[in-house]
Amino acid sequence: MTALADPTRRRLLDVLAARGAASATELAGELPVSRQAVVKHLAVLDTAGLVTGRRAGREVRYEVRSAALDGTARWMASLAADWDRRLARIKAVAEAAEAAQARGDSG
Repeated sequence: MTALADPTRRRLLDVLAARGAASATELAGELPVSRQAVVKHLAVLDTAGLVTGRRAGREVRYEVRSAALDGTARWMASLAADWDRRLARIKAVAEAAEAAQARGDSG
């Protein structure tokens, strides 16, 4: 998911998860980026379905959509498990080749 590729967007999600809800102005106060940059990042996260914004008076309050993050976390865990299996196979092949080479060198 490309929306999570950016470290600023991941940090925004962390802050929102900790706070529960916040405006772009409040979020910009906790990050080393401008309010305008926060708004742009929130738009990407909203489009990806990871946050939702609700108008509260003159401001928009953003919240994490936990169901969407749960699905993303499951997908990432599955992806990590696939890579772990691939790396384990590569390790086994490399160790077998090393052992075969060692037997050939000593015999």
